[in-house]
Amino acid sequence: MPDLRRVARRVDPVAAGLVLGYLADRLVGDPRRGHPVAGFGQAALRVEQFTYAPRRSRGVLHEALLVGPVVLIGLAASRWRSFPAVASTATATWVVLGGRSLEREAREVHRRLEGGDLGGARERVSWIVGRDPSQLSADEVARACIESVAENTADAVVAPLFWGAVAGIPGLLGYRAINTLDAMVGHRSERYREFGWAAARLDDLANAIPARLTVLATMMARPRAVASILHAVREDAPAHPSPNAGPVEAAAAAALGVRLGGANTYDGVSEDRGYLGDGPAPTASDIPRAVSLVRASGVISLGIAVAARSLVRTAIARR
Repeated sequence: MPDLRRVARRVDPVAAGLVLGYLADRLVGDPRRGHPVAGFGQAALRVEQFTYAPRRSRGVLHEALLVGPVVLIGLAASRWRSFPAVASTATATWVVLGGRSLEREAREVHRRLEGGDLGGARERVSWIVGRDPSQLSADEVARACIESVAENTADAVVAPLFWGAVAGIPGLLGYRAINTLDAMVGHRSERYREFGWAAARLDDLANAIPARLTVLATMMARPRAVASILHAVREDAPAHPSPNAGPVEAAAAAALGVRLGGANTYDGVSEDRGYLGDGPAPTASDIPRAVSLVRASGVISLGIAVAARSLVRTAIARR
């Protein structure tokens, strides 16, 4: 019988926790009730009642008061060793990942479009996009869904795995807090134009490397489209207003052989995001292909994260 203590010393608890947490997300998905991220969002709304003012300095304070304690909780949880460390990392990974939930929502949009329920598809896609879907055609709903799936491949899968590999539990929890606050206040509405500046800039910084890793994972998932992906990222992505979503969506468009981007409406204001990719406009039939791409990219990203941890651990051990 193997010596469990010796086995525990050989296992990297962060790498093992990332794998187990990823599998938990694939098998179970997000909890239906009492999700910690939803609880964090409720806490952020309460804090905003005291921190809000239309000034950037207040937004910085808001970020510090919410992200700081979450990172400290992660640091406290990182004090565990051996199997408890694996379990705590796995739990944190499961909490912050959103791959299965993203796929579930996309499949539901696809089901309603295929069934001719455009109203229901518009209502359901509003759960995963920020634009106004009320006047979208069936093909425009499909495009919105695919763009959200592509962008959230980075936000909900690749970036958490990256920061988990880099910084363990503090990286996992800290990233999810940053990304959640960006979704809540990091947009350019009248209320949040100044207050949300810090949230948007910090999220851009946190996603800079993961977005490029998502492009890499997309190329590895669709090797025959590498040339098209590189062309789309280089030529089309700069037209997108987001420095991170642009490359990710451009890579997805080229990998799927469709054209994404164009004009979107946010809070009654139309915004031209340029076209990404050279293919035809997507239809409902392209949604399952986008879901398949998300899954493949997630597995590849997990492999990269675990391999990177192993290489660093080996290099340190040889010193």
